[in-house]
Amino acid sequence: MQTSEGTKRREKIKEKLREAGKPVSGSELARRFHVSRQVIVQDIALLRAADEPVLATPRGYLIRAGEEPRVRRFKVRHTFDQMEEELNIFVDAGATVRNVLIQHPVYGLLEGKLNLSSRRGVRQFMARIAAHPDAPLMNMADGIHYHTVEAPSIEVLDEIRDALEAAGFLVET
Repeated sequence: MQTSEGTKRREKIKEKLREAGKPVSGSELARRFHVSRQVIVQDIALLRAADEPVLATPRGYLIRAGEEPRVRRFKVRHTFDQMEEELNIFVDAGATVRNVLIQHPVYGLLEGKLNLSSRRGVRQFMARIAAHPDAPLMNMADGIHYHTVEAPSIEVLDEIRDALEAAGFLVET
């Protein structure tokens, strides 16, 4: 099986980010790989969708060498109108919201992939939800749902927990 140019480029992007040890801008990656910045943004999205630990920072992208991201699942409940506020708690702390899960009485665990890591991503998601207000999985579970969240440290996950609790969104398990 032949490897595509995109696949090769994404492997090289991972390599570059691991070696850099500091954030690398999307523009710098675009210049290095002779593609547009938008192609880099798409490559980063594909890497994240494949669960690569790529972090987005205000100065660029990075993968911390030898350090795996921290993951935690939060059980939450809120209204439809509070959804954007809840998602922004995660991304403002520098985390990525990987998914939303509900426990359905008939189908068991249902999952929707999100991969949200910025306010821009949250706004785009909210625009899609606004067009389909019956779509949120939480509607099928009395508002109770879970998010799998990836963050650069346990401390960030603890900060998120505290912020969710302060907002009244956290559900005790």
